[in-house]
Amino acid sequence: MVDFPALETSRLTLREIVELDAENIFRIHGDAEYMRWFGSDPIPDLDGAAKLVATFASWRKGPVSGARWAVELRDQPGLIGTCGLFRWNRNWRSCVVGYEIAPAHQGRGYVKEALKAIITWGFREMQLNRIEAQVHPDNTASLALLEALGFLQEGRQREAGYWAGRHHDLLQYALLKAQWSTANAV
Repeated sequence: MVDFPALETSRLTLREIVELDAENIFRIHGDAEYMRWFGSDPIPDLDGAAKLVATFASWRKGPVSGARWAVELRDQPGLIGTCGLFRWNRNWRSCVVGYEIAPAHQGRGYVKEALKAIITWGFREMQLNRIEAQVHPDNTASLALLEALGFLQEGRQREAGYWAGRHHDLLQYALLKAQWSTANAV
């Protein structure tokens, strides 16, 4: 991917994450309570957020690449969350989806709207056949979101994740291109 794929929905702009987003990234990723489901420890400071921005940018250049979008409201610029397709296995035509949104913006359907856009883009532009997600079993909101998008649970990965000083089971979900209906496409 040479040019970053900017996407738009009726309420959102999905764009490249840039250094100016580090403060908003820190507000989300520095919140220990909110990050309990994310799969990594909270970022300790603004420098850590800047490093995360650089990590997201590096995904476009690596051999197992992907893309992470800044999610912002169309009428109010400023990152409110991120979503991405990463660990892209070109030979298998598969990748993993990840997402988070600031607590103040939860419950408004923004993540679902953003995911519809990137999933559609992934199936069309990346030629994906399979998109996977791993979610903590107690993250009921994320599980409901994935199921609403058509992801199916495939099993439990015992102690597959490690954060907050302990191992965590994760539920494996996946969505196949054949299951993605045109009604979901944006």
